[in-house]
Order: sequence, then structure tokens, then C-alpha cells
Amino acid sequence: MVLTKTPLCNFGEKPHDFNLKAIDGKNYKLSDCLGEKGTVIMFICNHCPYVQAIIKELVEDINDLKKIGVNTVAIMSNDTKNYPDDSFEKMISFAKLNKFSFPYLFDETQQVAKKFGAVCTPDFFGYNENLELQYRGRFKELRELTPINSSESDLKSAMKQISKSQKGPKDQIPSMGCNIKWIK
Repeated sequence: MVLTKTPLCNFGEKPHDFNLKAIDGKNYKLSDCLGEKGTVIMFICNHCPYVQAIIKELVEDINDLKKIGVNTVAIMSNDTKNYPDDSFEKMISFAKLNKFSFPYLFDETQQVAKKFGAVCTPDFFGYNENLELQYRGRFKELRELTPINSSESDLKSAMKQISKSQKGPKDQIPSMGCNIKWIK
């Protein structure tokens, strides 16, 4: 595991289209995942301790954001040959265990992660209703893989702001987690 931090938010950047298979057997394009007031595209995986540390609260926040018109899609881009805990079958189990209410997509070729410039799990891309990037920060502060406070997550707070004003917070703290496991 290599601890990696996300780059700063490139405000206004547009998302890249994709067409990926989900754990429900359907294929999803970007247009299938958009929210009326905003969209979160997140790169996660099953085995990353940073993802595991936040997943329960993250799913709760995603459910809350959906109520205000912000949709979320998760993409798993890791090399599954060398990291079998991230296999498609295990994605299904992980999503069921954690009660995912959003599409969980498999980026088998890793092309989508490369187009977005995703670097770690978790890596969050928060867009406004015009599909302009407004957030590329962390979920919330962790200390030794434990959330250090019970206040609202940075992601939820930012996406609530974006849903109302279409602008993300000026100051954002990068997300950090395990580097994406690239196919060699």
C-alpha cells in the first residue's frame, strides 16, 4: 500500500464519459448517473483500509445527498489479477455488505481512472448540475484510519453547498488513500 494524496481541484473541469459494467449486470454511462443538483463520481475498491474506514458513513452520506438531488456512482479500477480482493465477485459482496444504493462499476481496462486522473482510493470528484468539477477533496479527517469527529463530512458539506450555489468550497483538503493498483 502506497499512501497517495489527490491533486487540487481543477475547478470547472468536465467529467469524461464512460460505459462500464455494474455489479447489477447492467452497463452505465455517465448520463445514467447524473443528479439534478450535482453528481459525485468516486473511485473506491473493496480492500483499501481507507475505504473500509469510511464506507458505513459514506453510504449514509450518499443516501442523504440523493434526497437533495445529488447522485453518486462508484468506480473500481484496481488490477484484480494481483489484487483478487477487488474482483468483480467481491465487488458484489462488498456492495451488498455495505448496502450500496448507487451503481458500483468495474473499470476493467483502467481507462476511465486514467482519463479522470484518479490516483487513490477513495478519490472523489464532485460536479455541479452543469457538470463542472467543484470538489476534489477528502471524505473527512481520519487519524489512524478512524474518523476523528462526528461532524458532517467534508464531502457532504461540499456537495450540499454545490447543490445550492453550484460552487464548491474554495479551500479543500486532498483525499488520501491507497494508490490505484495499475496493471503492469
